[in-house]
Amino acid sequence: MTMLDVRHVTKRFGSLVAVSGVSMQVAAGELRAIIGPNGAGKTTFFNMISGFFAPTSGDIVFDGDIVTRLAVAKRVARGMARTFQITEVFPELTVRDNIRIGVESAQGFRQRFWLGASHSAAVNRGIDEALTQSGLTGKADRRVGELSHGDQRAAEIATALTLKPRLLLLDEPTAGMGEHETYAVANLIRRLHRNHAYTIVLIEHDMRVVFNLADKITVLGEGKMLAEGTPAEIAGNPIVQEAYLGKAE
Repeated sequence: MTMLDVRHVTKRFGSLVAVSGVSMQVAAGELRAIIGPNGAGKTTFFNMISGFFAPTSGDIVFDGDIVTRLAVAKRVARGMARTFQITEVFPELTVRDNIRIGVESAQGFRQRFWLGASHSAAVNRGIDEALTQSGLTGKADRRVGELSHGDQRAAEIATALTLKPRLLLLDEPTAGMGEHETYAVANLIRRLHRNHAYTIVLIEHDMRVVFNLADKITVLGEGKMLAEGTPAEIAGNPIVQEAYLGKAE
């Protein structure tokens, strides 16, 4: 079953063509990586999938429904969740309270000043589930701003999980991390994919992460599709090697 079907999308900003006629199909339960050099159009492509940019032409189909013109919030309600290259958390709040905000919003309680016992129990169950999935149970009561960059990213992913996404979009989840933190976040993504069957699409520059995690890889260059395939196929593709993999970052 196809979870995400991107059909010939193009995005123009005036005379600049940032993405040109790119198509991509992601199956339910797949982990897809999008790679390419700086300026390849990866973030613009992600912004069209998640609803921050409307395509100039082409369509975005999510779980069988055309969502091309749907606002971000409506895509979230349908089961898309996204994290950003710059971690989006409340550093002055604890991990638990960051996740609580996500759970209360997802369950429709964000505007309420008081919750009954049954609703409070439901919120707490949602918090505990996100903490368990993200591996942050032991750090639940620490302020996010005190945590390592990797744990802050895990807290952001945990908050995204409170939305019960069927498609999780991760924008450079290991950006700016050292080797230990990169390993920890990559393991978190692997667990979410393998143990919890999340469909995941990620943009990533660290090729160790990409080739160790991805089922399939999409390669963009200058706003166009350069190649698509399994990690082995991409590693052996001479066009990709010349355009991207063979160049030092």
